[in-house]
Parts: sequence; structure tokens; C-alpha cells
Amino acid sequence: MKTAAFAFLLSLLVFSSCSNKTPKPLATETQTPKNNTMNTDNKDLTPIVKTNEEWKNLLSPEQYRVLRDKGTEAPFTGKYYLNKDKGVYVCAACGNELFTSDMKFESSCGWPSFDKEIAGGKIKTHIDTSHGMVRTEIICGRCGSHLGHLFDDGPTATGERYCVNSVSLNFKKDSL
Repeated sequence: MKTAAFAFLLSLLVFSSCSNKTPKPLATETQTPKNNTMNTDNKDLTPIVKTNEEWKNLLSPEQYRVLRDKGTEAPFTGKYYLNKDKGVYVCAACGNELFTSDMKFESSCGWPSFDKEIAGGKIKTHIDTSHGMVRTEIICGRCGSHLGHLFDDGPTATGERYCVNSVSLNFKKDSL
């Protein structure tokens, strides 16, 4: 009984810490993968289409659960949650550049948070009504992988908070 109550409270914490009252309007619609599918030309947004079996062969089980099955990693556990290094955050599935370290801020929600994305259709949004909430899901504009959610409670001038699973990202540290 105690285990069930603890599991319920933990799941409530996970889903309530990234909840939102109203979704943003729709836009135009951790580990390195086992096989190199990284996007080396970051202007190339040619869609990447793979079967579930191909994704399973390329991603770790945790990456697959989050990126392809739209899972969520536990809060405060991701390797980039407290990362302060300068560089670029890329999609863990395809290498699409998504955010720079200058876009990251501390939100205390348990996941890496950004106030904007790199321009150019790198991220797409969809309404997500799972778990009894209405949220705006963010996905990679190149491979369609689930990244996290977008909320309108950010503390910067944009007013936005891209709440992203660390396992959905890889980080390219600046060489300076």
C-alpha cells in the first residue's frame, strides 16, 4: 500500500511540475545513439523517417522510451539539468541543433529549460492531451522525436519555457 501511494505521489509530482493552463498556438507544424545518425549539416531539415525497429537499433532503451514513445524522464535526474557549459544542444536522435546554452535558464522544474529555440523550423509543436492535461508538445522538426513541452510561464522576455528531457538531447560543447 505504501509503495502504491508513493508511486502515485511521484507521478503526480512529475506531471504537475510541468503542467500548463493553456497551450500555445500551434506552430507550423543520455547517450549518443548507437549508430551515427547525426545531422552534420545543421541547415538540412530533410525529414528522417525510420521504422520503430530501426529506431530501437539506434537508440538506448531509455532514449527510445522518451524520444519515440513520448515518455518523460524523472525530474532532477537528467545530465543536462544543471549543465552550465557553453555550447549547443542537439536532438539525441538526429543531431538537429535545437538550443544554445545562452537560451537555457534555471527553472527549478527538474528538467533543462530554454526560453527560445534556434530559428528555422528546428522544433515543431502539437497539442498534447495525455494524462488529463492540455499541453503543447515539442518535437524535433527533422526526425519527429519527442523532446518535452512548451509552457507560457518563462521568466525571460519571451515568456516561454521549453521544458526538455535531458535524454532527448546531446550537447556539443564550445571548443573555446
